[in-house]
Amino acid sequence: MSIELGHFALILAFGIASVSAVVGYVFWRGSERVTHYLQQGAVLQFILVAGAFAALIQAFVSSDFSLSLAFENSHSLQPLLYKITSVWGNHEGSMVLWILILVGFGAAVALFGRNLPRDLLSLVIATQSLLVAAFGGFTLFTSNPFARLSPAPFEGRDLNPILQDMGLAVHPPLLYAGYVGFSICFSFAIAALISGRIDAAWARWVRPWTMLSWTFLTLGIAMGSYWAYYELGWGGWWFWDPVENASFMPWLAGTALLHSALVMEKRNALKIWTVFLSIITFSLSLLGTFLVRSGVLTSVHTFASDPTRGLVILSLLAAFIGGAFILFAIRASALRTGGLFAPVSREGALILNNLFLATATGAVLIGTLYPLLLEALTGTVISVGAPFFNLTFAALMTPLLLLMPLGPFLAWKRADLVAVTQRLAFAAGLAILAAITLFSLSGSPISLAPLGLALGFWVAFGAIAELIDRAKLGRVPPMESVRRLMGLPRSAFSTALAHFGIGVTVLGIVATSAWENERIIAMQVGETTTIGDFSVEFAEFADAPGPNYSSENGHFIVTDQRAGTRDVVAERRTYVASSMQTTEASIETYGFSQLYVQLGESAADGTHIVRLWFKPYITLIWLGAIIMAAAGALSLTDRRYRIGAPQRRARHAAEPEAAE
Repeated sequence: MSIELGHFALILAFGIASVSAVVGYVFWRGSERVTHYLQQGAVLQFILVAGAFAALIQAFVSSDFSLSLAFENSHSLQPLLYKITSVWGNHEGSMVLWILILVGFGAAVALFGRNLPRDLLSLVIATQSLLVAAFGGFTLFTSNPFARLSPAPFEGRDLNPILQDMGLAVHPPLLYAGYVGFSICFSFAIAALISGRIDAAWARWVRPWTMLSWTFLTLGIAMGSYWAYYELGWGGWWFWDPVENASFMPWLAGTALLHSALVMEKRNALKIWTVFLSIITFSLSLLGTFLVRSGVLTSVHTFASDPTRGLVILSLLAAFIGGAFILFAIRASALRTGGLFAPVSREGALILNNLFLATATGAVLIGTLYPLLLEALTGTVISVGAPFFNLTFAALMTPLLLLMPLGPFLAWKRADLVAVTQRLAFAAGLAILAAITLFSLSGSPISLAPLGLALGFWVAFGAIAELIDRAKLGRVPPMESVRRLMGLPRSAFSTALAHFGIGVTVLGIVATSAWENERIIAMQVGETTTIGDFSVEFAEFADAPGPNYSSENGHFIVTDQRAGTRDVVAERRTYVASSMQTTEASIETYGFSQLYVQLGESAADGTHIVRLWFKPYITLIWLGAIIMAAAGALSLTDRRYRIGAPQRRARHAAEPEAAE
């Protein structure tokens, strides 16, 4: 019965969303009563979709295989956690999660956006409701998650074993929260273009939602990277997979949007940039949805899907993106320019930042879509792999990272570049010294690694130097410096923390790329091998049962003179329902570095292929991402940028900016 109730709840949410979209667009200049209705509708949509999602979870947890989705993607022997995560480990269930997050953001705007101008709030909720109606209709009519089977099978087919991991519990919800969260920016852009209310206050309203989505997406990408690193057994943290790129492009565009909204808020400038980026960021999120679900890609990240679904998603993609850009083209030329500024200024630096980020996004987009378009148009199959992306992206990011510490030191409107470089001279010298020292201690041959290390240290130390400079450390008494530091707004700390996190990630990327040590060897029980400073003994090979799989375990004794001896276990699992095998690597962390041990195939003579990697400072990659996400969370606690609109002294005093 709960399945039918969940199905009905989703249908009802679809109906309410459809009506809300029509009412909102027709009566957006209407009374307070209309706006109140739209707010109630947004909250009700969330309650109904949450109920539908709960019905799916209940069916999976109870192993109700009369539900086709549970039969195809679950098994009674699965642990409880993986029964729950199986709900979104497939196309239909993940679409319900997608819609749940979409209505969640819509309800949040309705609840926390009460200080927004009535017309703008109505249009934002109407646009969110239109998105809910479109994707709710797509789910109900082409991807019904509540389809029943009669008679009910006794047992399910099991979830893809690769997805039976804690990563599935964390990665997709975080990623979707980032993906779908940018729908709020999109809705604000559409509302602004329709109403003409595009000013500094609009930027203040949209910026916290952008920050929230960006924070979720940062964590989602980092979790996905680490999940692939430890679960797939390849020992790599980023593969430039097209679906990975599909999540990375909105992150790049969202980063540019954050900086652009800052300029618009502070100087009432870059209006066209900000509105354009609000549209393009969510458009790239929709593109990622299409790539994952259309069947045009074969990837561990994608869901099996028939061409009909792909065509429907493509149609929705064209309608929303095309409609948004048509509206943008009609109204953008009428936007006022805003404040003037010199090329050497903080505004100029942020524009340069956006140009580099936009170009990098374009490069990743071309590298991702060009093979697909070429194959569709000519039948020629080519592969654009890591060498293209690494070279192109590094060439674009290097100058951006060089300029990054300068931006916060530049004054608004006009700045003195010479004075700024003098204030950063100590940070630059310290970065060069740290890079040379670290490289010398590594004992590695001459390479370009010191330049990359210097770049990472430069960004990290530059972020610290910003706070030191604002506290006037060394120029005023120490206690005065402390008081100045404590008096800084949280947004200042978040900016420095985010830039510091980027520097940490760069250090991790450079170090592990330059100094990674790999060894693949056939070993028998009792044999010992070495990798770097580590001695690895193959101590024992044994079989072990699991809840829904059987396991071959390799026990290894890892010895390091500085860290002592550790026992590690690497597994090869064979799942009962699907007979599919997976590898579970053992990863030992030493400081910021990791030793990666994978048990491979067995041979007839009793030997086993063992793959060993030593990855120096690799955890800095994810630590930097966590620091960046923490910076985003810290920014949201700043009272000036808290979620929701600031209280306006005279709500009706500011008329919508006329687009004349």
